[in-house]
Amino acid sequence: MRAVGFTCAYTPLALIHAAGLMPYRLLPTAGDHIPDQAGAILHDNLCPHVKRVLDRGLAGELPDALAGIVLMGSCDAMRRLADAWRVHRPEDPLILLDLPSTSDAADVRSLTGELDELSRTLGRWSGTPVDPGRLRESIVLYAELARLTADLARASSRGALQRWLNRTVTEPPEAVLEELRGAVLAAPGGGVPLYLFGNVLSDPAALELLEECGARIVDDDLCTGSRQLTSLEGDPGAEPLPWLSRRLLERPPCARTLEPAGPGLARRIVERARAAGARGVIAHVLKFCDPYLARLPAVRAALRGAGLPLLVLEGDCTLRSLGQQRTRIEAFVEMLS
Repeated sequence: MRAVGFTCAYTPLALIHAAGLMPYRLLPTAGDHIPDQAGAILHDNLCPHVKRVLDRGLAGELPDALAGIVLMGSCDAMRRLADAWRVHRPEDPLILLDLPSTSDAADVRSLTGELDELSRTLGRWSGTPVDPGRLRESIVLYAELARLTADLARASSRGALQRWLNRTVTEPPEAVLEELRGAVLAAPGGGVPLYLFGNVLSDPAALELLEECGARIVDDDLCTGSRQLTSLEGDPGAEPLPWLSRRLLERPPCARTLEPAGPGLARRIVERARAAGARGVIAHVLKFCDPYLARLPAVRAALRGAGLPLLVLEGDCTLRSLGQQRTRIEAFVEMLS
């Protein structure tokens, strides 16, 4: 299957798969051997996730002959990535979708229109128009992937789990699903139960570092973790695109989405941390990520009110930046022991 690159957990993977293409997440886990070229193209104070993805593209460390790139307009940094990609990799077909910030009826209709345009674009890229029946089959496939990875998350070390999560978005999903059905991962070791939230933390070695410091991650809210695969349980009916739009927008929100009538990000973090039995919370937030940095004061206040200590770590999508904070992590864990 030809690959279609994507970067956001709100990307409709089932729609890409239904066009006969393989969703391939452009993870920012490139090795240190890849030169920093994005720094000469994008502003210094821009999301390191975007820069690392662009560095991978400029270094040619992507699947051969990408069918195209699907980017969600989730934040200004992602829109800048689209601009830079079009200039510096003009050979890659690229579509940028507008991503609404709420799940109300108007925004569901708006996203349905965006997905309809994406469906036609994917059909042109693959030569295979998206059939509603095929889309329903792909929805079932990804629902099963989400269920199996959620089951593993409840009884696995986080480093091992992250390797599986990365495989679900970088390899043919049918093959990964078949292996997952018989997978038995190493159980989590002892340690202080902690809840982890933030945006991008896709390197398995980063999760292993937290475990080495004495943490036991009992639940997470990461776009490369529990939010990576949208739970698509239910019957999409005869018109799957509106159903898919609604399910994408009703998923647990990240910092850039809004819940006008919901509990909000801060209260949701408190509720999930308590439900998981966490003694404390670690926030891993990328530098210059305005949506998350703007929400941190409210999250901190909510956690303080709930009696849950918070450790904030800023990262740049490299293991080196997290390793430099090992002493702070160990001190936080020791304080909670």
